[in-house]
Amino acid sequence: MQTVITASVVTGVQLREDMDKGVFDRFRSLPIARIAPLAGALLADMVRYLIATVLVFAMGYALGYRPEGGFLCMALAGLLVIACAFALSWIFAFLGVVPRTATSVQGISMLILFPLTFLSNAFVPVNTMPRWLQGFVNVNPLSHLIAAVRSLANEGRFTPDILVSLGGAALVMAIFAPLAVRVYMRKA
Repeated sequence: MQTVITASVVTGVQLREDMDKGVFDRFRSLPIARIAPLAGALLADMVRYLIATVLVFAMGYALGYRPEGGFLCMALAGLLVIACAFALSWIFAFLGVVPRTATSVQGISMLILFPLTFLSNAFVPVNTMPRWLQGFVNVNPLSHLIAAVRSLANEGRFTPDILVSLGGAALVMAIFAPLAVRVYMRKA
């Protein structure tokens, strides 16, 4: 989850760099839809997420990880991570067209991603955290995604965390996809 979610930051950084280098100016001269470069970048990111997910599971398997949920549940866990990363990539696509530099995009993205990742149940069980922090961790969308992936891959169980993760991803896309497209169309 962490590898793929972190890879979603590349969406905004690459988008900003392409806009700064004039790549989109060149695209305007071609007989393609104006939205095609943005859509293409996001679809290419899906391939990157798939490769990252497969590599992480393969490396885990090579190191001795044997998911109790079996191959199908492990594949579903991977697809869940990819779907949520795709939704997050819309946030970073939006950030890619708003700030003026790729460095700004990366900095803002990390300000969003680090608290979500490190203040989750990814590295430490929630009950070992200070009580004031547990409240945030329990509502953190990445905590639900992590719990869903763990239950699918490790136990083969479908939990409500899966629906929370998919609902959160749909909400993020419903908010940030139109925003990213609107700002992109004005600037590109």
